[in-house]
Amino acid sequence: MIKISNLTKSFGQKKVLMGIDLEIKMGKTTCIIGKSGCGKSVLLKHIVGLLTPDTGKIEIDDNDLNNLTYEEIFELRKNIGFVFQGGALFDSYTVYENIILGLYEHGEKNDDALDSEAKRVLSAVGLLPDIDLQDSEDYIKEWEILKNKKPADLSGGMRKRVAVARALVGSPKYIFYDEPTTGLDPVTSEQIDEMIYELARKMNVTSIVITHDMFSVFRIADEVVMLDQGRVLFEGSAIELKQTNEPIVREFISRFMIEN
Repeated sequence: MIKISNLTKSFGQKKVLMGIDLEIKMGKTTCIIGKSGCGKSVLLKHIVGLLTPDTGKIEIDDNDLNNLTYEEIFELRKNIGFVFQGGALFDSYTVYENIILGLYEHGEKNDDALDSEAKRVLSAVGLLPDIDLQDSEDYIKEWEILKNKKPADLSGGMRKRVAVARALVGSPKYIFYDEPTTGLDPVTSEQIDEMIYELARKMNVTSIVITHDMFSVFRIADEVVMLDQGRVLFEGSAIELKQTNEPIVREFISRFMIEN
C-alpha cells in the first residue's frame, strides 16, 4: 500500500503541496489530474524518493521513506517502475541497452538472463510477438532488428512503448507514469492507454498516472485524484468524477473537452 499523510513541500517562498492525505489502492490505476503547477509531478517525485517533504510522510509497503537510508530506498525502488514524461530514453543507447540498464546496474550480468527479460517486456508492450513464439524465424528476425535500433529510429508511440517496457523490467509492484500521452496523436494516445489498461490487469500492478488528458482518464482510471493549489480537491472513481458538482472540477473537465 502507498499512504501519504499531511505531505507539504515548498520551493523557496512557493508552496507547492499543502497537506496531502492520500491512499493508493493496490491493484488499481489511479489518475492524478489538475492544472499545470498544481503539484502533480512534485507529488510523484516524493513517492519515489526523489524529493524529501518539508513535513508529513509517505509509506510504501509499511516503509516510511523518511526513516530509510539511501541504500534502503534504492532497494525499495526495485519494486517501482517509472515512465518519465517524453520517455527519457538514452539517445546513444540501443533499445536493448536502454531496457537492460537497470538490471545491469543492479548486478545482473548474465547475457541469457538479460536477453530473456528484454524479450519478455518488449512482448508485453506489443513490440515483439508473443514470447511463446521466440524460437520462430519471424520472432528472431524482429528481435534482432528491434534490439539494435536507437531511439531516433523509433516513432513517438514506439519510444513510449520502449519506455514502458523498461519500467516493467523486474516485474515491479508499482508503475508510475508521468504524462504518458503528451505529444502523441489521438490514435497513438488511445493505443498507449489500451496498453496501460491491459498491463494493469494482466500483471496486477498498481499504477499511478499523472495526466492532463481527460480522454485517458476515462479510458484507464479506476480512481481519480484532482489536485488544486497543492491540495486534494477530489478523490473518487471515474464515474463519480463525471457526476461531481464541484465547480472547479466541472470547469477543468469542460475546458479540456472544449479545447480538444
